Amino acid sequence: MNEIAEVGPTAKAGHRSVQEYIDELPVWSDGTNLKAAPMTGMQWRIWGLAAAGKFFEGYVVFMTGVALPLIAREFGIGAAEKGFISAASLAGILIGALLLGGLSDYFGRKRMFIAEMIIFCAFLALLILCTNFISLVICLFGLGMALGCDYPTAHMIISENIPSANRGKLVLGAFGFQAVGALGGTGVGCLVLSLLPELDAWRWMFATALIPAILVTLGRFFITESANWLAVRGHHEKAEKEVSRLLSRQPQYPSDIKLKRGTRDGKNGHGGNAAAKPSFGALFNDRNRRATIFASVPWFLQDLGTYGIGIFTPTILAAALGGGSDHVRSLSDLISDGILAAKGAAMINVLLIVGIVFAVVLADRLGRIRLQIGGFIGCAVGLLIASFSIDFSGPAKIEMIFVGFMLFSFMTNIGPNAQTYLLAGEVFPTEVRGMGAGFAASFAKIGAVATAFLFPILLAAIGTRFLLYGLVATSILGAIVTWRYRIETTGINLDEVGR
Repeated sequence: MNEIAEVGPTAKAGHRSVQEYIDELPVWSDGTNLKAAPMTGMQWRIWGLAAAGKFFEGYVVFMTGVALPLIAREFGIGAAEKGFISAASLAGILIGALLLGGLSDYFGRKRMFIAEMIIFCAFLALLILCTNFISLVICLFGLGMALGCDYPTAHMIISENIPSANRGKLVLGAFGFQAVGALGGTGVGCLVLSLLPELDAWRWMFATALIPAILVTLGRFFITESANWLAVRGHHEKAEKEVSRLLSRQPQYPSDIKLKRGTRDGKNGHGGNAAAKPSFGALFNDRNRRATIFASVPWFLQDLGTYGIGIFTPTILAAALGGGSDHVRSLSDLISDGILAAKGAAMINVLLIVGIVFAVVLADRLGRIRLQIGGFIGCAVGLLIASFSIDFSGPAKIEMIFVGFMLFSFMTNIGPNAQTYLLAGEVFPTEVRGMGAGFAASFAKIGAVATAFLFPILLAAIGTRFLLYGLVATSILGAIVTWRYRIETTGINLDEVGR
């Protein structure tokens, strides 16, 4: 086995940042250089637990689309109430990202990483026992708050603990589990309906996530705190200990960790001003305003389409494939339509996974900006194709819908759905990264909530064609805003952001 002869850059001990230690490359005794820093067991544990949180988001939010017809029938609710149910979890994400996500800048990444899963498990258990419409909306809102906190926190817990060269692919790889969760949610929904064709089958759908969520919660107690956050807050000795735990490996390198202290001006949260508490207003000062607009507005525009199409794909497919309210005369009709729509939605959601795989491979090669702009344009084309289905009938109609929605699903995940999440956690300096990413996620969810609430109403009022035309326009606008305010972060050390 090779032995380490020398390690990493020429920077002397005591003059290196957390990220420089994480990015450090070993030089073996035979002169071999590695192209990237190998991941430690702790780094993979952090990544896996963050990926699990994204899985639960896709699982619960997209399963709601399968469960909605059963919930509506059990509680006897109409279109407006359906809108509240669909929007409840998204409204929770909005509030959670804004109010809870930013708390990681005050209390630490790890504490909020644990707290969000405790909240998620509590409301998930209560959701299974709901007996009326109001309690259902409250529980879905509570679930959304936990998931909203996860948006900035999961990103930061990964990006602040992994090598810069791998940041894009690993953050997006974890984010991709949202698409896996979406597929799993529709698949499990279909399976539960097949095995238990009863009105309360929706309770069992959500119950399937409870035990896995508890296990993930327990696992999060056994990770390291972000040394980047500790260093910015002025806790350098604690940060050095956490870096040592994070980078524990055999053979061990680096062997002696000493972080630089007070080498920057106070403006970016290091040095003598390191422990200063971040202000929410800092997101809109001259230094961060561009990042705030760039992280928030394109994400808002892509959520209009992603959640509207994603949640209501089963409903749209049920109508297109011969179902719909006029067709449903009994519980068996409802179950049959639900299974058929869930299968169709699952097929479309496969393209979400394919799209994120391409995003993982290409994000650090082509760059975030190219993928986001190209993805927005591809989404517009997919939705336009789906709108053409109105002019067809029979098999051609179904083919147009599937082709359009599948193209949309692929392009949104290779582009804006993935890249907006990635960029929001990269474009802000460390001391306001939680607040910045949280604000971007919450601002985006304004679009998601509005779409989820208004979608069933607009679908009935103006029809599918004009609804899709509107989403085509927002996708094109997303490409324009991305280009106007672009900040490329591909391969950039997070220490350099905000300088």
